[in-house]
Amino acid sequence: MKKLVNEIVIVGGGTAGWLSAALLAKKLNILAPDSVNITLIESPDIPIMGVGEGTWPTIRTTLQEIGIDEVEFITYCEASFKQGAEFVNWANPPVDGKSSSYFHPLNAVFHASYDFNMAPYWLNGDLGEMPYDLLAASQSRISQLGFAPKLVTTPQYQAIQNYSYHLNANKFAELLTKHCVEKLGVKHVSANVIDVSFQADNGNIASVLTDNASEVNGDLFIDCSGSKAILLGEALGVKWNSISDVIFNDTALALQVPYESDDAPIASNTIATAQDAGWIWDIGLQSRRGIGYVYSSRHTTEQAAEKALRKYAGKMAEGLAVRKINLNLGYREKFWHKNCVAIGMSAAFIEPLEASAIFLIEAGVNMIADQFPRELSAMPYVESKFNNTFSMRWQKSVDFIKLHYCISQRRDSQYWIDNCDPKSIPDSLQEKLAHWQYHPPSKHDFGNAFEPFVLDSYLFVLYGMGYKTDLTYNRSAYPFTEQAKIKLGQIDKLTDSLKSQLPKNRELLNKIKQYGMTKI
Repeated sequence: MKKLVNEIVIVGGGTAGWLSAALLAKKLNILAPDSVNITLIESPDIPIMGVGEGTWPTIRTTLQEIGIDEVEFITYCEASFKQGAEFVNWANPPVDGKSSSYFHPLNAVFHASYDFNMAPYWLNGDLGEMPYDLLAASQSRISQLGFAPKLVTTPQYQAIQNYSYHLNANKFAELLTKHCVEKLGVKHVSANVIDVSFQADNGNIASVLTDNASEVNGDLFIDCSGSKAILLGEALGVKWNSISDVIFNDTALALQVPYESDDAPIASNTIATAQDAGWIWDIGLQSRRGIGYVYSSRHTTEQAAEKALRKYAGKMAEGLAVRKINLNLGYREKFWHKNCVAIGMSAAFIEPLEASAIFLIEAGVNMIADQFPRELSAMPYVESKFNNTFSMRWQKSVDFIKLHYCISQRRDSQYWIDNCDPKSIPDSLQEKLAHWQYHPPSKHDFGNAFEPFVLDSYLFVLYGMGYKTDLTYNRSAYPFTEQAKIKLGQIDKLTDSLKSQLPKNRELLNKIKQYGMTKI
């Protein structure tokens, strides 16, 4: 007799838990009479870690798919539009108080570098003196000026410039909870898991016991319990691989800082400003900024870090309490083991740079849903595919995050010296960097369809950081100079058009709250 997977139990709430519940409920159509059931167990005693979250454009597809209205989302979650990230003082320390920066935009607008790569023509000096990040994408220029990515008349979730959001993580979890329970049929249990029982024949998890004396049985368990990893880590004993020898930032101090006035500009991108022992994030929501210092406790003290954070935040942060967050950097040896799969910080955590956490939650849950093992006998194969895919994704993520540090020219503190030490750079990244000394990155460097960071992302960071690629003896391999100039002219023309029609970020948010947006 076939053993069906009928009961899905999610342990842990927050963004990871409720986003998992929402996507699975929608994709598996749990309201149908012959579908699965989903129960989410959430501790009433553990606060959500989120301090203000950045997202990727995939979140628009997710929200639309699970049936959340974009106007409701923006209003309830105090969300603002994000078009990328600006990296300040990463390549070099400030000189005489003057900073330098580059943008990593969310799209390259007119071209995909897979089809036509402008980088070699820029490297050869054929496209003028403009920095690569501004040359290759209208979005970098638009974001720099504070423009929004769309008009109030643009339909919900549609874009003129690709975009994602900055959001209030606590509010987002509240909205997802309400939506899952009231509209998607997810059962919500408010309790702490205190014990786990196993099936005698195969070692699978059979049920979890909660502190309200209830036992919740399941066929597939999803561990969204954060770094504690109650199921995959504590109960099943899957080990944690630390990456602290590669990524050093193990602590964060966070502030929630009000704007100086109700009409203060809202940045159209995350601002990441390098420091002596880490970096400071600056995320603009509608009513406040989320500002935090991610740093290495091996290279500075908590007192020095707080001083640097408060100096950056300015007078509006006076008297505000700082929240300290310890970061456990690494990933599990396996993400799916037996009938349990970890999502979110239960599975892995690198650091907030590049805001990949929510994207990787989406990617994980989408794969679970698309490959869902309705019959228990199918689970080992799905487990193997999932583990292979996400081992690759997390390793590639580590490489990309490390890239921001290891090619810096900064040597003004031991932190930057250590980050540039070859012993701290993964071999896989060192091999690429050696190749890119004489050949710009190309699509052939990114052969896996599920890589989280692709060619354009590497180009923006690599050349935003001033990495040197010497094409002196390979100029003849790039004969399409006129085509590159035409592309640049198109980007210039589009930029001028966008500047004349797009509103500023706050202006658009105010109009959306007043007038709404057209539904598709």
